[in-house]
Amino acid sequence: MSGFAGLAACVHCGFCLQACPTYLATADEADSPRGRIVLMRSLERGEVAADDPGLRLHLDRCLGCRGCEPVCPSGVSYGPALEAARERIAAVHPIPPGARGILAAVAEPAIGGPAMLLARIARPLVGRLAGRHGLAFACGMLAATRRVKLTQGGQRGQVRQRMQENRGSTAAAAAAPAASAAPATPAAPVVVFQGCIQAGLFAHVNAAAARTLVVNRYRIVAVEGQGCCGALHAHAGLLAEARALARANVKAFAAEPGVLVAATAAGCGAMLRSYGDLLSGDPLERAARDLAGRVRDITELLADAGPLAGAGIALRVAYDPPCHLLHAQHVAAPPRAVLAALPGLEVVAHDEAEQCCGSAGIYGLSQPEMSRAVLDRKIAAITAAAPDLVATGNPGCTMQIGAGLRAAGSRIGVVHPVELLDASYAAAGRYQDIDADAERA
Repeated sequence: MSGFAGLAACVHCGFCLQACPTYLATADEADSPRGRIVLMRSLERGEVAADDPGLRLHLDRCLGCRGCEPVCPSGVSYGPALEAARERIAAVHPIPPGARGILAAVAEPAIGGPAMLLARIARPLVGRLAGRHGLAFACGMLAATRRVKLTQGGQRGQVRQRMQENRGSTAAAAAAPAASAAPATPAAPVVVFQGCIQAGLFAHVNAAAARTLVVNRYRIVAVEGQGCCGALHAHAGLLAEARALARANVKAFAAEPGVLVAATAAGCGAMLRSYGDLLSGDPLERAARDLAGRVRDITELLADAGPLAGAGIALRVAYDPPCHLLHAQHVAAPPRAVLAALPGLEVVAHDEAEQCCGSAGIYGLSQPEMSRAVLDRKIAAITAAAPDLVATGNPGCTMQIGAGLRAAGSRIGVVHPVELLDASYAAAGRYQDIDADAERA
């Protein structure tokens, strides 16, 4: 089925307009989902050429956040159509070299490995260079990939102060009956999907995910041969490259049939769950659909298990759901359930929580001004809410929001929800319990 087929349900009602970050920024109908659907239908029918400057301008401006889909009363499937349209555009108008270089780095370990190593070496040094534009903003994004140390004495500013002020409540929560023994059910096997950027710059998140899963009665299984999910390539219209990466992952995960796959990056989770459609008609389609059906966001698995309560952490946290978790995967409650397992944690709301941050893969390279315009609204809302931390579940969002906060002169850090649970479990001594159980076994 053509990717454009999902547009047939559109009745041009306009419910999508206020859910579209770029329409809110420009008030241009062509920068709304409704306007872009008209353009994509014209492209499909051959009424507009793929190299038409107007078509490219407005489709390139689309974040692909899919915020239009949940509010559509007709059930329009916008995301696949956008990727199909961009595939046609990319065939006649090549992706810029800078973006191509990033895509090559994440897809090819021989390139990505050294690049990620250099990035990890540089990131402790670039924080002071962070700013609003160009290279300075990129420095802020890289600085935002550093782990926020939540253990006692490890974090500067408000977070450290609040953790020290609340040592007593943390110890009391650790001893509370709610944080007692894990349920006596057989350990379910699960693989933590490593990803490319996630493995290269956010390995601490994957490690925290594995630790918290073990506490909640999951058994970690390793899968060799997994790699980049292909999400960035698909969003850019490079569907052939995305399919090649999907095939490699499908073959790798076929070695562990029936094992659940935990995604710590919302973009990866959404992509993995779309493998069946991406490889429709491919010899691996059946295996791809099987894999897609086994994928869960890390917070879904933890919420299914409870999750077990941890020690108290008296912080104010603004939860900011990634677009590809909330809109593409329709996962809303599980991340909040993870945060609710932290006694003393206050989740504060902000007005832009369900709007895109402007990251959108390599969007910041191709549309820097629009990316910043969208981000500015979110940063203003976050700083007005005055949390100690922002929690979000996607590396691109972490980098984008983190860079935006640095550019605004804010010291608010950005973490994955599972990092908070991990710190809470460490403070409660749950990992010592696991080590003791392992020794007795």
